[in-house]
Amino acid sequence: MAETGRRRFLENAGVLLAAGGIPAGGVSVPAGEADQAGKPLPLQLKDFEPRSMLHVPETKVLRSRYPVIDVHTHLSSKAKHAGGVGVGEEMEYFAPVDDLLPLMERKNIRIMVNLTGGVGKGLEETIRKYQTPHPDRFLTFAEPWWERSNQPGYSQFQADEVVRAHQAGARGLKILKTLGLYLREKISTGPLVKVDDQRFDAMWEACGSLGIPVAIHVSDPEAFFLPIDRFNERFEELNNHPDWSFYGNDFPSNAEILEARNRVIARHPRTQFIVLHVGNNAENLPYVGECMDRFPNMHVELAARIGELGRQPRMSGKFFEKYQDRILFGTDAVPRGIDTPQQIFNDQLYEIYYRFLETEDEYFDYAPARVPPQGRWQIYGLGLPDAILKKVYYENAARLLQIHT
Repeated sequence: MAETGRRRFLENAGVLLAAGGIPAGGVSVPAGEADQAGKPLPLQLKDFEPRSMLHVPETKVLRSRYPVIDVHTHLSSKAKHAGGVGVGEEMEYFAPVDDLLPLMERKNIRIMVNLTGGVGKGLEETIRKYQTPHPDRFLTFAEPWWERSNQPGYSQFQADEVVRAHQAGARGLKILKTLGLYLREKISTGPLVKVDDQRFDAMWEACGSLGIPVAIHVSDPEAFFLPIDRFNERFEELNNHPDWSFYGNDFPSNAEILEARNRVIARHPRTQFIVLHVGNNAENLPYVGECMDRFPNMHVELAARIGELGRQPRMSGKFFEKYQDRILFGTDAVPRGIDTPQQIFNDQLYEIYYRFLETEDEYFDYAPARVPPQGRWQIYGLGLPDAILKKVYYENAARLLQIHT
């Protein structure tokens, strides 16, 4: 199209999408008047909610076809203190057991794994709150004492803490992206601590010796490491949350973080790593596959990444087929009680995951929110065969977590 024709086409399109700079009134000219005046209709991007005109099957999957272990939930968190940072042993809890069990029954969830169980006395309290009264329904992961990482003797201290946590009932260790993107040599100042820093080697080895997995999250979507501009497909998300961006300053690149993680996995072959969010790189399944080929002790789970997997269904289907014994089910769910809006959100969240895995439905939202939170695209179901579904929903996690049923 010639430049003049292209400009005329855009001018006559009738809709102007803008991220900002337009008064918060949405459409400022009635449609009829706009047609008569030949003026475009200003519309803020945040208010743009197109409704698909496709007439395609819509399958409601209220319960999973087979029992589920959700290996990625957050039922608790370290209590926030000054600056909104969770430190120490004090915990906060998002939902009581009596609120969670009905959700689990409705959605066919056999076990929820609470990854953020805390440390020390907070971890013990978390285990008492969920796991002790219902050991067949809730499992708890411990976390490292990040705030002590710059103290003398930390390496052995942290390894010993893993042993103590396991003795208290912890079934694994959770690594937040604190390591690699937030933790600094002087905790709040100084250079960032690298993912493959050798002071953590004893911790990784302790997990391997005890036979407990490490759930590790050290990076975010690739777009979070790029400029927040008109070329960034996650522009809306990052524009709303600029503090989620890791572009510039002294942040390492996404590739540098992933390679540092790979060096950790390679150095500790008897430790089983569950690399969260589809290996922290769901947009690049060939790379994730290369890593899994190199490291037999690497496993992945799905949490908060069906938006990426579902827009590349053919490649995702091949990925699930090849690595069917090393893919786990997870959602990143943070259930918060039984008040009606949250209950509906919780139910819809699981239903979307089940629909993605079990059906061949086309072009549907990957999250309960009407405007998708990560990017303006829809997803396609994989329609996995039963043999793979059973592994992803339950069997792979049961093997790693040593659940005998």
